[in-house]
This record gives sequence, structure tokens and C-alpha cells, in this order.
Amino acid sequence: MRLAAIDIGSNAARLLISDVLKDADGKVIFNKVNLVRVPLRLGFDVFESGEISPHRSEMIMQTMKAYKHLLNAYEVTYLKACATSAMRDATNASVIITEVKNATGIDIEVISGSDEAAFIYENHVAENMDKDHSYLYIDVGGGSTELTFFSNNKLIFKDSFNIGTIRLLKNMVKENTWDEMKDAIKEKTKGHKEVTAIGSGGNINKIFSLSKKKEDKPLTLDLLKDYHKELSNVSLADRIRIYKLREDRADVIVPALLIFVNCMRWAGASEIYVPKIGLADGLIQHLYEEIKMKNVIV
Repeated sequence: MRLAAIDIGSNAARLLISDVLKDADGKVIFNKVNLVRVPLRLGFDVFESGEISPHRSEMIMQTMKAYKHLLNAYEVTYLKACATSAMRDATNASVIITEVKNATGIDIEVISGSDEAAFIYENHVAENMDKDHSYLYIDVGGGSTELTFFSNNKLIFKDSFNIGTIRLLKNMVKENTWDEMKDAIKEKTKGHKEVTAIGSGGNINKIFSLSKKKEDKPLTLDLLKDYHKELSNVSLADRIRIYKLREDRADVIVPALLIFVNCMRWAGASEIYVPKIGLADGLIQHLYEEIKMKNVIV
């Protein structure tokens, strides 16, 4: 069975196509077939003006049409398409969603921050790690950060905060929002086993790539602090040239590091694992469970 997920974020839209297989023991395996990313950067419109501009609306339409062609070419059986922070805040989101539906047949669901955190948790990464720690999932996007805390095989809390890379670039995050996140992390992680962080999102994946670490090894909080200082002290042009970053990554990577560093400090986490997961992966796993519940899968 071939499934797909579309994640329309504040910085980029992603299409993930995966095959669902079973191994010899009957365990379900999700094999990534293709991942396509388009830097729509919706947050640059929405967090300033409250709506998506005609230019970016057309970019969304062209991207969704391209994704529709790929879905057909790959013969995808089922699709789940969701939009997050920028579309949550955009006053014209419903108009754009209707236009996309009419033009492509793709149904886009605008999900809450809480739902976003839950979908990311669908990856169940912490369940495969040691039981001597508790785990804080940190997913940093352009418009919001989703946190999910997992301890003793139980989901303790999940929450979403309007602290994202594009909001920070636009100086649109108030001090009290930072305080709310800090208080939530400290309160919810207090009294639990030592916290290890699990990071997702394009920025932490890029830092992991730059670090040249082996895939199953964590990054340290000190290393993230060093990267934050190092990248903050060079111009955007130099970040692109020296670190070979795309422009749409070079500007947001510094505020992303700030968010990861703060979340880890407040949780008392000294290490962060970076599995190659994200919202799209969680959406595909959720979609599979939905299909199974409908008895479509035997």
C-alpha cells in the first residue's frame, strides 16, 4: 500500500510518499519513497499582514497541482494533507483551501497546535529508546514549536507555542510567550527521570548533518550553543557560502537553534537525538491507523 502526506508549514510545504510493508514478523514498516519540499514561506505574509498574499496563494496552487501530478504518477492509494501555524492564522485560509480543493481534489485540513504535537508523537521514537530517561519531543517550525513529553511509557503532556523561526525573525514573539513555554517545560518535566530531547524539523536535521555525527548518536546542548554563537556571528551571505545553506534555511536556522537551546535548558536535557522524522511521517502513520480502523486493511 502506498500512502502520502502533505505538510503545509509556515516555511515550506512537504510531500512525503511512503510504502507500507510488513516484515517476516508481521511488523509494519514505513519505507520512504520520495520527499519533495517547496519553500512557500507563508509565515512571512501571515505573521505581518494576517493573510496570505496573492503571490504566495498562487505558489500554493502551483505546488498543490505539482503534488497532485506526483500522487498520480506514484499511484498513491491514500493521502492526508494538513496545514499548520501560518494557515491557522491566515484570514483567507478557507478561501485558498477551497480553491485548491476545486482545482486538484486535495482536501487540506488546518490542524491545531495540539493536534500537530500529537501527530509528531505518532512516530513513537521514544518507545524504542532506553527506559532510564524521559523524552521531550521538540518540533520547531516557522510559526510554532510543538512539545511532547514522554515518561515511563506514558504521554505526560503535549502543547504548542506560537514561537517559531519566522515569528522570531519578524520580532513577533512576546516575552510572556517565552515565559509560558519555560514554565510549562519546567513544571511538566519536574520530578521525572532525566530528560533526553528528540528534535525534529528541517533546521535541527541540517545541524545534525553539519555535525557529521553518526546517525544514532545525539548532539549535545553545548554543541547547539556553539553552533548558535557561530552562525549568529556571520552574515546571511556567509552562512549560505561557508555552510552551503539554502537561503530559506540560512535565515531561520539561528532562531531555530535558540528555540532548541532554550527548550533543552529548561528541561535539563544535555543531549538531543535527531531521527529523520517530522510531521509528515506522523501524518502517514496516523493515516495508516485510520485506514486500519475502517477495516480497509486486512
